[in-house]
Amino acid sequence: MKTLSKALSVALLTAGVAHAGGHGMKFTVGEGPFSWDSYNAWAESAPNLEGQTVTVFGPWLSPEDEFFSNALAYFEKATGATAVYTGSDGFEQQIVVDVEGGSAPNVAVFPQPGLAAVLASKGQLSPLGSDMADWVRDNYAAGQSWVDLGTYANAEGNDEMYGFFYNVNVKSLVWYSPENFEDAGYEVPTTMEGLKELTDQIVADGETPWCIGLGSGAATGWPATDWVEDFMLRTQSPEVYDQWTTNEIPFDDPRVVAAIEEFGWFARDDAKVAGGAGAVASTDFRDSPKGLFTSPPQCYMHRQASFVPAFFPEDVEFGVDTDFFYLPSYESKDLGNPVLGGGTLMAVTKESEATTALMEFFKLPIAHEVMMAQTGFLTPHNGVNLDAYKDDTLRGLGEILLGATTFRFDGSDLMPGGVGAGSFWTGMVDYSGGKDAAQVASEIQDSWDALK
Repeated sequence: MKTLSKALSVALLTAGVAHAGGHGMKFTVGEGPFSWDSYNAWAESAPNLEGQTVTVFGPWLSPEDEFFSNALAYFEKATGATAVYTGSDGFEQQIVVDVEGGSAPNVAVFPQPGLAAVLASKGQLSPLGSDMADWVRDNYAAGQSWVDLGTYANAEGNDEMYGFFYNVNVKSLVWYSPENFEDAGYEVPTTMEGLKELTDQIVADGETPWCIGLGSGAATGWPATDWVEDFMLRTQSPEVYDQWTTNEIPFDDPRVVAAIEEFGWFARDDAKVAGGAGAVASTDFRDSPKGLFTSPPQCYMHRQASFVPAFFPEDVEFGVDTDFFYLPSYESKDLGNPVLGGGTLMAVTKESEATTALMEFFKLPIAHEVMMAQTGFLTPHNGVNLDAYKDDTLRGLGEILLGATTFRFDGSDLMPGGVGAGSFWTGMVDYSGGKDAAQVASEIQDSWDALK
């Protein structure tokens, strides 16, 4: 449910779309805000792969498949190889069939780490090696996080890096109206302490600081899980977060209960949320941000992921009517700047000389910049030219990624479905309605125990 940006594009998708090699290059070499020097240097030393084909299979469909093929064209030009991308809306089922049936593509694009880790544990992925791990550690913002997220146990139980992340998304955002802030004399806070002070100031001014809605049909409650995940990352070390998502520490651990109560500081106070605390669970998440744009405003801030502008009024102008800032970390806790999000990863499912070259190509800034210039592609690659992003919104999100010291995946998506897409959701609804945080956490842990 929380990969909503993907769901929003459903009307555009068609299954089983293939794009063969030989595409013309979308952007002229030497022109535009692209890192041509590094590309040209790589192309001069790239192997001659004339006659070889490398296949890539993933979940990207129209129009993203065409954008990706445009990026592959630069690999083809440099090497002479043919790169063929095939997309399917049944990717997660089909890749298992293909791998087990001996018809795997050279590279598979996984929407999240879980399935890749399963295939790695069966010996069905090829490790990327320590050189790739070192490169990611040195060239991605929060590089160790990306190495960790791409590292899984092999068939012998030993950890190796299998996943190279390419295209990620950001959830740790607060949306607001610059015009409303200016009119009221408010400034964007840079610490969590400052965000709480601003929240209290808005209340003292007789206004309402937050719009929060958890409604989402059968999935009601999921927006609150994002809040809790963000607070886990802002109050505890990344290691504790990881232990929480795997139940190495129980859901009712005091540290988890405290993170839930941090969410409650914002959501369970009638003065801080539009419609009062009682309206939080019943307000549809798609409707909740609209209070930012009423006159006078019903609220001043809304915490939600990068997809939320799809639910803003059509006449909203970015930079004037709306903008966003990073959900800040606590200055007092010295935990850096963690970012919550998700992303897709490349993994090798069939080795070849052309496959090795393609994985080297993905290290180049140009492999990211061509995507950045066409679509909502975000990258933690700290060598890219930010001017290549196609608009200011994406550029701002890219800057948040580059400022991250830790990156972690959406925790509920890493938990068993019965918890992450079940009792965690309903528990947050109960908590928003007034139930004790410790009791809610204990009930969620009971549901997890029942699945073991």
